[in-house]
Amino acid sequence: MATPDIHPLAAEHIPKYVVAADGSDYLFNFMLVFTVGVILLIGVAYFTLHSIPEKMAHESNHPQFQLVGILALLALFTHNGIFWIAAILVAGFQIPDLAAPLRSIAEAIRSLAPARQVSPPPVPEPPSDPETLVEER
Repeated sequence: MATPDIHPLAAEHIPKYVVAADGSDYLFNFMLVFTVGVILLIGVAYFTLHSIPEKMAHESNHPQFQLVGILALLALFTHNGIFWIAAILVAGFQIPDLAAPLRSIAEAIRSLAPARQVSPPPVPEPPSDPETLVEER
């Protein structure tokens, strides 16, 4: 038999997710908090993923750090993956300094040349006579 406080036509066991008579919906409240939390976690993961090239370039003190940052921002705002891939590639590989061998050759040639003493040109002294100043003009 049914207990006296439950209507005789009501089910004996009502699950918790069924809305109560006072209007409190526990399942809706849980799903609302869960959905907002998942959206925030996805957003954090998305921004963390897009910042990977900049972190790589910053940690290695990369000379093209500005370029990596610009490519990562372009990828973030345009949703084009090619910019993000380019940023990863630029951050991952150092572009070789092609001018370094030329600089070392120039320094070696400079060191072989005899040292010259360059004296400054003589400065002419101004005439002390005021009349010669007037005549020169």
